[in-house]
Amino acid sequence: MTVSPSSRSGLRRAGALALAALAAIGLGVAPGTRVEAAPGTLPLGDADLTEVRTSQALADGVTLTRIVRGTEPAPADQINTTTRGPWVVNVLTIDPRRARGHLKATYGPDLARVEKTTDLVRASGALAGVNASFFTFTASQLYPGDPVGLGLFGGKLLSEPLADPAEANFVVDANSNRALTGKLSWSGSVRNRRTGASLPLEFINHPPVVPAGCESLADQTQCTVPGDLVQFTPEFAAATPSGPGVEVVLDKRGCVVRTATTRGTALAAGQTSLQATGRDAAALRDLTVLGCVEQTSTLTDQDGRKLPLRRGLFGVTGRYQLTRDGRIVVPDGAPGDSFFARNPRTIAGTTRDGKIMLATIDGRQTTSVGTTMDETAAVARALGMEDGINLDGGGSTAMAVDGALVNHPSGSERAVGDALVYVNGPYRDGN
Repeated sequence: MTVSPSSRSGLRRAGALALAALAAIGLGVAPGTRVEAAPGTLPLGDADLTEVRTSQALADGVTLTRIVRGTEPAPADQINTTTRGPWVVNVLTIDPRRARGHLKATYGPDLARVEKTTDLVRASGALAGVNASFFTFTASQLYPGDPVGLGLFGGKLLSEPLADPAEANFVVDANSNRALTGKLSWSGSVRNRRTGASLPLEFINHPPVVPAGCESLADQTQCTVPGDLVQFTPEFAAATPSGPGVEVVLDKRGCVVRTATTRGTALAAGQTSLQATGRDAAALRDLTVLGCVEQTSTLTDQDGRKLPLRRGLFGVTGRYQLTRDGRIVVPDGAPGDSFFARNPRTIAGTTRDGKIMLATIDGRQTTSVGTTMDETAAVARALGMEDGINLDGGGSTAMAVDGALVNHPSGSERAVGDALVYVNGPYRDGN
């Protein structure tokens, strides 16, 4: 354990140590524990704040560090403005050179449903984990767990990255625990093998929208307004979204099993379906009348290099890159944008020497006020993240160890779309 003020300015050493001892007692650290100056502290709030760090080894190459900066609860009306904190940060560090397990992304019984992070950790047999992707969330939605951006699980692309430049992605190879952050791009298509005719895919596992002006048409093939063309896989839900449009079910060879002029069906293992609305409905019908089709799906990194979809590859979606090559790169937020204000945060990133870090920052509480996007990026860099991204935060922020929360969500633990989890054993396809 290390305890230190950020600066000696205006404090005598004896006074600083007394504050540190009080903070240590508050964390349950035994009185009399040796305290010393930390080699570095978090760049949050006033320089004279006391910072307490406690670390424990969870497994070979895996450590959990808890950082508490500031000793006094914040006034409830000053959470967004105080420079006195406090802040509570939990950091899970995985060293691929020593770790015997693997990091991967996981979701619940199907992609469209939500589960609590603690439940996802337990169901995976994982040692620890954090919430991950942004997701549809709205309780009234039929598919609240639907990822808003990249969803890559075991080499299967189940949700495509958005064209939105704000999206940032975290990708890890569970076979090696090597990870990368950045902005991925995607393109997809459907091509008839016999005729050569093709159509661009627009989405993977997202309900298509019936275009305005054609909502009243039961037969979408009569619509002249562009709609959506979407691929669905059995992982999405018990059934594909229902509604007006055309749906074509394909077997594992890409050959047509059945075609319907309304959407909504159950898919068997190995099957996929294509759904189309608007004038894309007639185009899909015509494309699949003769022969079989092949579907292409290509991911590229921010340098334009193709990312092969191999077994053991997992990826989740964040919003905004925080650090790149050790530099803070998060943009300035628009005035009044609550997303850039102080909130609970979840961060994922990598260090210069290849370690993976997953961190949570509690927020919206008098016991931990949360961080702005600028503060979040500063924390990521101070923790040693050469490359880091901002994952889903707010009420979703959660970290679990052995299936129990180690952080304090801003309300009751929220069910989320997916999680990054560390399983203490080698990766095997499907585990």
